[in-house]
Amino acid sequence: YGAGPFGTQHLADLGAEVLKVENHTTGGDYARDLGPYWVEGEKGSDRSLFFQSVNRNKKSIALDLGREEGRAVMHRLVAGADAVTNNLRGDVPAKLGITYDALAPHNPAIVCGHCSAYGRDGPRTRWPGYDYLMQAEAGYLHLTGEPDSAPTRMGLSIVDYMGGTYMALAVTAAVMKARETGTGGDVDVNLFDTALFNLNYMAAWALNTPFEPSRVPRSAHPSMVPTQLYKTADGWIFTMLNKPTFWPVLCEKIGHPDLSDDPRFQTLAARLENRDTLTGVLDTIFSTRPTAAWLEILQGTVPVAPVLTPREALATDYVAKRQRIETIPMPDGGGYDILASPFGETARAANTACSPLGADTDAALRAAGFTDAEIDEMRADNLIG
Repeated sequence: YGAGPFGTQHLADLGAEVLKVENHTTGGDYARDLGPYWVEGEKGSDRSLFFQSVNRNKKSIALDLGREEGRAVMHRLVAGADAVTNNLRGDVPAKLGITYDALAPHNPAIVCGHCSAYGRDGPRTRWPGYDYLMQAEAGYLHLTGEPDSAPTRMGLSIVDYMGGTYMALAVTAAVMKARETGTGGDVDVNLFDTALFNLNYMAAWALNTPFEPSRVPRSAHPSMVPTQLYKTADGWIFTMLNKPTFWPVLCEKIGHPDLSDDPRFQTLAARLENRDTLTGVLDTIFSTRPTAAWLEILQGTVPVAPVLTPREALATDYVAKRQRIETIPMPDGGGYDILASPFGETARAANTACSPLGADTDAALRAAGFTDAEIDEMRADNLIG
């Protein structure tokens, strides 16, 4: 319930018209009721802060695709669309008639984007699956945390976010191709493949060498030193010296230029071999000043960062100057703060909240050629909401 909406929100942020098709007979997207936090003062089905965090800039159509009549309505809508996407279990799209085979007769150029847990084929097609499970099975929990701690998941639902983003990218590419050729098709992304693919260079190392991916103390990089946490007088600082040229600069800036020529630390290989010793040396140095003082000395010259809580991260002067937070108004007169799109000037100028359930049904159906009489009849039959 996070990956697909997150990915299509990217498309909506970039200016696509995204119609969110929801089954009103079951209450629509159940994320609409997902608390525990709500937009203050709002009473409609659009008030969940979680729901709005992955559905802004979208419109809502209330339509029952479980009925043959509902699928017939979808066929009319598809005739004027570029793509149909879903975030369903692998065996469900065919049942709902939202695959290319089912929709091509109504629009040969339609692109059908599928973001499932384990794919639409294979032995796990019918399996439900979610981000945390993927993190566990793809090795993330093994890699995260201190070496002597229990397996630890990443703090964010990163597989959901990346799975949705991969789907949005794949759908965009497929739509571009369809516009050139006149022929669309199915585009498949799944959470498990996404999680596994994100192992990236560690997978290449493990597949081709004796390298054994494992946890490293202080959230350190497995081979780049010093890239990890160090203690300061009042907390922590993270350094990321991923290029050899940064090491002598760091030594100079912290007032110990001699460390740059110390044979134990002179090269990347030497620093890797003597990581524990260097950790003790740098802990001693960094502990002489608070984090803010070191940041003033190092930031902009050496890659370093403070360790903040999410709330602290949202409240920094840099975030404010970059205008990364904006307020989106709501129908009942309230509003909520949300992070701005990362796409900068390429994103739409003004963001809007996702509509209440079914608020855009009539307008979308009229645009697809349905008459008011037909719409009234469908509503009387509870086919639409």
